[in-house]
Amino acid sequence: MSDVTTHSETVETDAGTARLTWHRAQRARLVLAVSHGAGGGIEARDLRALAAGLPAHGVTVALVEQPWRVAGKKLAPAPKTLDVGWRGIWPTLAGPGLPVVAGGRSAGARVACRTAKELGAAAVLALSFPLHPPGKPEKSRSDELLGAGVPTLVVQGGNDPFGKPEEFPEGPYDLVEVPYGDHGFAVPKRAEIGQEQALGILTEGVVKWLASLV
Repeated sequence: MSDVTTHSETVETDAGTARLTWHRAQRARLVLAVSHGAGGGIEARDLRALAAGLPAHGVTVALVEQPWRVAGKKLAPAPKTLDVGWRGIWPTLAGPGLPVVAGGRSAGARVACRTAKELGAAAVLALSFPLHPPGKPEKSRSDELLGAGVPTLVVQGGNDPFGKPEEFPEGPYDLVEVPYGDHGFAVPKRAEIGQEQALGILTEGVVKWLASLV
């Protein structure tokens, strides 16, 4: 018998209708809410890996689809609108009465960092944090990451064009590197590790970090 129950629900926000897909742990000790980036949805390999792996460790995972994505649009709106959508789903995430870790990949990671303290997030999980646009390291977004104000974990691909692990500044956060991974944590066939191993490194790193929080 599976330890995970899954269901989806829609939530009305000031930015439109969002959708939550819950992967509930039987004996949850916290909720991890993770949203997608600006160019994809919750089918991203890292989000799917966390949803599949974390409930067995007492973590309920909520995959969050922003209103623009639910509406079928292809381009994400401005960051302020993403923040509005995220704020709108927060009461539902906090509904079970458990600590909520705010997370996301790429643009979703930025949203989590910008709003964490305001919303009372227990921590932030930043997957593929877009430290800078590709090829433009001078346009750093490190202030968002460093300003999260809560315990933060960055999980970054070793070959992420939006910021390699060694490019990140020192700060009050932890960092797990997924060797060879690109912005979507895909690893090339010539890499010394396979795709499943790469996702295993990601999931194990998140599990260990979450265990240190409570």
